[in-house]
Amino acid sequence: MQLAARNAHMIGEDGNGWEILFRAREMIAAGEAVTMLTIGEPDVKTDPAILAAMHAAAMAGNTGYTDIAGQPALRAEIAARVTARSGVPTRPDQVVVTPGGQAALFAAHMALLDAGDTGLYVEPFYPTYPGTIRASGAQAVAVAARPEHGFQPEAAALEAAARAHAAKTLLINTPNNPTGVIYSRDTTEGIAEVCRHRDLWLISDEVYDTQVWQGAHQSPRALPGMAERTLVIGSLSKSHAMTGARIGWIVGPEAVVEAVHQLAINTTYGVPGFVQDAALFALQQGVALEARIAAPFRRRRDIAARVMAGSQALRLIHPAGAMYVMADIRATGLTGADFAARLLEQERIGVMPGESFGQAAAGHLRIALTLEDAALEAALMRLRAFAEALLP
Repeated sequence: MQLAARNAHMIGEDGNGWEILFRAREMIAAGEAVTMLTIGEPDVKTDPAILAAMHAAAMAGNTGYTDIAGQPALRAEIAARVTARSGVPTRPDQVVVTPGGQAALFAAHMALLDAGDTGLYVEPFYPTYPGTIRASGAQAVAVAARPEHGFQPEAAALEAAARAHAAKTLLINTPNNPTGVIYSRDTTEGIAEVCRHRDLWLISDEVYDTQVWQGAHQSPRALPGMAERTLVIGSLSKSHAMTGARIGWIVGPEAVVEAVHQLAINTTYGVPGFVQDAALFALQQGVALEARIAAPFRRRRDIAARVMAGSQALRLIHPAGAMYVMADIRATGLTGADFAARLLEQERIGVMPGESFGQAAAGHLRIALTLEDAALEAALMRLRAFAEALLP
């Protein structure tokens, strides 16, 4: 008896990138105190008013089968939000609700890729990206955005990869996890030009669009000729601190939305109605709630910049958005993986090595800004001292 070959294909040869996280959790389970700066789990919990709306919906009876593509009122609210934020007129029938952003990524690639196709993704990347592409049976090919170019992907590199691999899709993420970089207007226009020239579908993961600290986020769907070839991934996990609710969406052309709807009929059968009601309530609170959820991460970005200023052992990549900072620790002579492993064992501080996000981030760390301010500052000071003790 053998498992399907797709399982090994999905995992790939390099594992899943979560080894440090799993080790830190093992230590915590064994009773050790570990300062966790690993994953993007907001320390701010879901607003009680949202939970009250979810409870009320459940108690009112919205616990049965629901509209699989999403309840009409929620799809309309998402469409209105996307229209307001991107400037692109969006109808409810261009929206499908999914069980979180990860399910949206999976569904998008299942809808667009066949076995033997190639999907491109920009490196550094969220660790599930290549596996999500490979789950469709396609090949996943990384295109490096290099630190010497500010982790901005270059159109020439994307063009070359699309041509060499006859690629069908391109997956991007801005504001970016793990780097905190927001793609510039020139970068976004270069991506759009490659997609139009190479006839690529663009999958734009925009789950951090409420966490913009400097500059502006522009959805590539708003650029000329891109609405018909772009799928936008959204989620309430980061914007509304609703990670456990598992509620997200895809915005795209109607044919893709219908394909994702058909996939949902045969997999998830939709998102619980009481969760959708809570999501609708959350979105109806407007930008004030989103700003309140985002505010601690902006503040902690500044704390990290202050603590790390002037260090010879590590250098922060300027974070323009998202809830992380990335630090270049190559001056210590260690890889990101070795540094993170030693930091965890010796200082009981868990961070993610850059290598978890691809070789373009080798020699870097991703630090999640998910502790209250004083605890974060203390942990960062210990991290800085640890790094500086490693200097030759």
